[in-house]
Amino acid sequence: MYKLIAIDLDGTMLNGYGVVTENTKKQIKRTIEKGIDVIIASGRPIDSIKTIANEIGSTKYFIAGNGALIYDIQKNEILYENYLNKEKVLEIIKMCEENSISYNVYTDKTIISTALKYNVLYYYKENLKKAEDKQTHINIVENMYEYINKMQEEKFLKITICDENKSVFQSIIKKLNQIENIEVLDVSHMSRKLIQQGTEEIPIEYYYTEISAKNVDKWYALEFLMSKLNIKKEEIVAIGDNINDKKMIEEAGLGVAMGQSNPTIKEIANYITDSNEQEGVATILEKIH
Repeated sequence: MYKLIAIDLDGTMLNGYGVVTENTKKQIKRTIEKGIDVIIASGRPIDSIKTIANEIGSTKYFIAGNGALIYDIQKNEILYENYLNKEKVLEIIKMCEENSISYNVYTDKTIISTALKYNVLYYYKENLKKAEDKQTHINIVENMYEYINKMQEEKFLKITICDENKSVFQSIIKKLNQIENIEVLDVSHMSRKLIQQGTEEIPIEYYYTEISAKNVDKWYALEFLMSKLNIKKEEIVAIGDNINDKKMIEEAGLGVAMGQSNPTIKEIANYITDSNEQEGVATILEKIH
């Protein structure tokens, strides 16, 4: 009997437009009614996840920043945290600026960027469909290094780095791998998201990686929850589509890959469900309960 199901958001629970379909919501609520905890495990910041957790009826915990923190929804507080320190953030910003590569800084509450591009453009378009209190907070700044340097007591979840050119992207990855005490997500394929422009569907495609503090992973956050809730790993289901879901899919009692997942994720999963466009989360939840 499974006791906890951890589900990624982008490319997993959400379709290409960033929406949880009605059928997926229904299956999640049925799962919760059967006494199984459903938690979100995402790379997004707190406020962006809170909205979706409320939408699907998940009321206990969620994992943000790829495992940089666990949020207790009922107590409205952070339960566990592992942040990037400011010095590392500034070092990475400097490297990105010197190499003219696009990047964004995620705090626990907001996404800071210098332009509406790539994943930030996707979140911006997603926001247009939401009430103001349910939007992902985006802060566009002119001088990132100066802005971050002046910040006080901020909690830095991660930095995302994006580029359309594969050789430029691979070059920055090599440099990032020389920095100590950080985790650099090994993503080798393009991310593809869709935005609606009038009646047209516009794809946003780019290579990306995510940088977090050492030992940040969704699975390590889940291990903390397992200990707190007295749950064994055999009683956990993990559902995802990308490299930042790899360890939790490998380690969980049932590791589920989405139909359109990165090939590496499909290889290590116990089960491959439908794609996120075909409501793969709803499909697997229906089988489980």
